[in-house]
Amino acid sequence: MIDNAKMTPVDGESIEQLPPDKAISRALADPSIAIHWYDLTCPFCYIAQARNAQLEQLGFKVVELPFQAHPDIPPAGLTMGQRSDTMYTTIEQEAKKAFLPINWPPRLPNSRLALASAEWVRRNAVSEFKQFQKSLFDAHFVLGQDIGAIETVEHHARVSSIDVKLLREALRGNRPFHYVSESENEGKSHRIHGTPAWLVNGHLVSGLVETSQLQQLGANAS
Repeated sequence: MIDNAKMTPVDGESIEQLPPDKAISRALADPSIAIHWYDLTCPFCYIAQARNAQLEQLGFKVVELPFQAHPDIPPAGLTMGQRSDTMYTTIEQEAKKAFLPINWPPRLPNSRLALASAEWVRRNAVSEFKQFQKSLFDAHFVLGQDIGAIETVEHHARVSSIDVKLLREALRGNRPFHYVSESENEGKSHRIHGTPAWLVNGHLVSGLVETSQLQQLGANAS
């Protein structure tokens, strides 16, 4: 079982809103903290929402850190063709198992704006983060909306009860984009090269791992 007594705030911050360096250091020292690197346009990360929910049920605190899987996507995004190969079939099956609807969007946006906005919320309004992250995932994978557009991001911020004026000002100052870079640099220093990836009880796990693997890692926590 996870010892929840270990999960105390640091310098007035909750575990879930720690900056990447502090969060990773705490996770390496405390098996009750799990790190998850994600991208909002990664279908495996979309499904990984269910894996993270399971980790929380096991007693973990999950710290979500952004990592842009495809920084080469142009600002205007890319038009996508028919998703019909084996990989997409597997993704659809996994989404169904996780009770997550999935409708492939016609375009693949550049996710950095959405990631920066989500990371700003995680660090500054952590109680709204989960809803905002989920809303952005749904915008892309369910509603087919362009999360590379500021209008879309701001709409989902309002839906998630986030102060859009403060978010807009932060984005104009570029600090949220620096947050993403910090998270990516920390991830790369710990051998993260893509999403999803977890640091669980001292173990680095990449890809959409089976639920049983995360259960085993949880069972080994003390």
